[in-house]
Amino acid sequence: MFTVEVKVGLKKGVSDPEGSNSHKSLELLGFGEVKAVKSLKVYRMQIDAPSKEQAMDRVEEMCRKILTNPVIHTHEIEFL
Repeated sequence: MFTVEVKVGLKKGVSDPEGSNSHKSLELLGFGEVKAVKSLKVYRMQIDAPSKEQAMDRVEEMCRKILTNPVIHTHEIEFL
């Protein structure tokens, strides 16, 4: 059994309204030292696979099929 974390973010140049609104709110609340905010979605999964390599292959397939849109998203996979 493997615990995997998938971090999904937006590619450079893709509009991030959630990050922009959070940044604006932080500035309005007096946190002027914050220079940028980017939103990120994290999926933590337990994968039952015979090997780390097979788990990675399955998670990559999940990213391609449902967790990300390769046109606008980046993703990073980490084994915990």
